Amino acid sequence: MKAILLPFSFYPDVAGGSEIFVESLAHHLQAAGIQTSIAVASPETRKYEHQGLVVRRFAAAAGAGVDLRKLYGEGDDLAALEFAKVLDEEQPQIVHFHSFTMCHSVKLVREAKRRRCKVLFTYHVPTGTCVQGTLMRNGQCVCDGRMETRRCSRCVLRKWGLNPMAANAVGSLPPSVGRLLGRAGFQGGAWTALRATELIELQHRATREFISEADRVIAVCYWVKQVLLLNGVPENKIALTRYGLTQRLDADRQPPPRSRSDTPSALRVVLLGRLDPIKGVHVLIEAFLRDRSLNATLDVYGVNQSVGANSYQESLQRLATKDSRISFHASVPAAQIVGLLKQYDCLAVPSQWLETGPLVVLEAFAAGIPVLGSRLGGIAELVQDDVNGMLVEAGSAEAWAAGLAKLAGDPQLLERLKSGIRPPRMMAAVADETIALYEQLVSDRRTTDSTANGR
Repeated sequence: MKAILLPFSFYPDVAGGSEIFVESLAHHLQAAGIQTSIAVASPETRKYEHQGLVVRRFAAAAGAGVDLRKLYGEGDDLAALEFAKVLDEEQPQIVHFHSFTMCHSVKLVREAKRRRCKVLFTYHVPTGTCVQGTLMRNGQCVCDGRMETRRCSRCVLRKWGLNPMAANAVGSLPPSVGRLLGRAGFQGGAWTALRATELIELQHRATREFISEADRVIAVCYWVKQVLLLNGVPENKIALTRYGLTQRLDADRQPPPRSRSDTPSALRVVLLGRLDPIKGVHVLIEAFLRDRSLNATLDVYGVNQSVGANSYQESLQRLATKDSRISFHASVPAAQIVGLLKQYDCLAVPSQWLETGPLVVLEAFAAGIPVLGSRLGGIAELVQDDVNGMLVEAGSAEAWAAGLAKLAGDPQLLERLKSGIRPPRMMAAVADETIALYEQLVSDRRTTDSTANGR
């Protein structure tokens, strides 16, 4: 069997959780005898090897000046054309999408289906169905995830800076208004806002077609499955396959030493992840600043994945500049994370959106430390409040300060939470479930072929 996996990006580019997941899955698939390669849209076509994996980058036209109907609709023509060449050369039986974008669009799915490949889509982040990408309505409360043109348009318009009254008015325009403006060549700034309902309708249609064309949709947590069901995806098409710990627990891979507190008894808190406002790092820092008497330290190991992340990091460092309890560090390789976490008392995950994992929670449990996390999405599915961690209100510096003070002031609570931790699910289990799906789909194809040939 041969499979192609399509993550959002891949090494040597900066990798996030889903890229780390895809790399680990690919290695497990190859170990099981499945020929596996990685394909990802890029500015230019090229082929290379990374850690024993064949990587096929195929050219895409995405960039400045992209037609909004392609960005929100069926996707990039060049990416589909170049991916078709990859399919013809690789001839896989399985094409497994781990991202849904303008360049990894329904047009690519159709190219795979034309070659009678079986197609899977793993829903890793809320962008799978949410145009805003967070599933937080107006950035304030959890959305049920139902794709509705006017409601979603109003939410996006609020994100774009319109006040509630203007967002409601513009978000109520019929999509036909946007189509007229588009045909006249109007886009950018206020024109894009006036085209919101047209563009959101296009996005929803493309999402539904993408999911409809896929043979299986993999939900990595329960809330994702509920969102898919709410949007009409048949339950027998959905496979619930939760994340697993991606790296081996190699004792010889030593992490860098952490900064030491002047107060040995201080609660040692660590945060690892992408530096982005939706990750809520600022909330955690504000929680520290609210309580100058808090006997705790915070070490932040941040990853920059965008230009905007630099300015966000600078704002965080300015915010914490007068607090010696807070330190910033460079990110560490994935293989060293569990060892690093063992040097701390707890992991903080202050995300402001619906995470599908995150993987770092599993890494904390592998290290034997509890998690202080937002009561949202996948975090709330992995962390059992008052058993192996604590859940607090997302976005509330006051609630985070109270949670930190509770942990810092009660050593027995910390030990009880540590004792409630169980070994996390491993990537090998994820690979086994994925292989079972692949085998079932390939078997279905063989049965169909046999039936057709027997007629």
